[in-house]
Amino acid sequence: MRGTIGKQPELLCLINPESRVPSTHPLRAIKKFVDEVLGLMSDVFEQMYAQEGRPSIAPERLLKAKVLIALYSVRSERLFCEMLEYNLLFRWFLDMDMMESAWDASTFSKNQERLKTHCVGAIFFTQVVERARVENWISDEHFTVDGTLIEAWASLKSFKPRGEADQKPPSDDPGNPTVNFHKERRSNRTHQSSTDPEARLAKKGKGKEAKLCFGAHALMENRHGLCVDLQVRSTEVTEVAAAKEMVQLQQEIGPVDPKTIGGDKAYHSKEFVDFCREEDIKPHVATRSDRHTAGLDGRTTQSKGYAQSQKVRKRIEEIFGWIKTVGGFRKSRYRGVERTQLCAYFVGASYNLVRMAKLATVSPG
Repeated sequence: MRGTIGKQPELLCLINPESRVPSTHPLRAIKKFVDEVLGLMSDVFEQMYAQEGRPSIAPERLLKAKVLIALYSVRSERLFCEMLEYNLLFRWFLDMDMMESAWDASTFSKNQERLKTHCVGAIFFTQVVERARVENWISDEHFTVDGTLIEAWASLKSFKPRGEADQKPPSDDPGNPTVNFHKERRSNRTHQSSTDPEARLAKKGKGKEAKLCFGAHALMENRHGLCVDLQVRSTEVTEVAAAKEMVQLQQEIGPVDPKTIGGDKAYHSKEFVDFCREEDIKPHVATRSDRHTAGLDGRTTQSKGYAQSQKVRKRIEEIFGWIKTVGGFRKSRYRGVERTQLCAYFVGASYNLVRMAKLATVSPG
């Protein structure tokens, strides 16, 4: 029998958001981890705000909102605020009742400097990693490094000769001027973006088109493929230099004693191999047939550990694949390295939270 559509009655309805979220929903485990991490950051939040004045949006909600934006591929903070008006799942995750109004999108912008000043993104990401370490999901000995390109929020039309960066656009269409690059040789040495000076022209490989980009460098632990560091740098910083910086940082801030580091052929260089040997780390990097480097010979490449590292290192591509598709980080929404780095911390932490939620369902206790 065909059903009928009745007019929606105007009745008072009492709804408990907790009862509407299934007990098996994966966001429940993520919410538990996030609440624990934010509880440890209470002292940082106290330092961020003045003791007097009008109360602002709780920083815990702003940070949890950034996690939701990454988890649900929300394309902008403005759209998220619109969805918050009617999305019951989002309200439950942010501990909001049904009568509270969603905050304005400008709240994110106004708090951006505050988050950068107090390194909140880095602290949040580190605390998520430490929470995984408590569960013994992280290896402190075996790691993998790799890098990728993140497209900058700058048009190629803004890439102008350095002396012309401040000139006014042509009068035909100031908002979207007609630009002819034919027979013009452009490079980072002679040109610069007028909208994002820190972006640099780069391409993925031979035959690929060049775009204004930043470099994203990840350090993955090999036990469960969790991202323990995610750094955004100018493309002028090489993958080897970024990898050395991340490894040294891990040695400084945590109980980490790297034994092996896997990588692709980009890390087969004398600089990286010498660094690993000086730190008593075995360089399990893919080798190039046309290059011979002292410290990376058959004694390393023919071992079982090397073969295992080369097999596991491919999982780091899962991190890049997730942050670029689900996390919406294929192209930065922000200008400059610093703001893009702040976004990277929350997207990287969100990836880890998804992995941790899955691990919690299979791990005893």
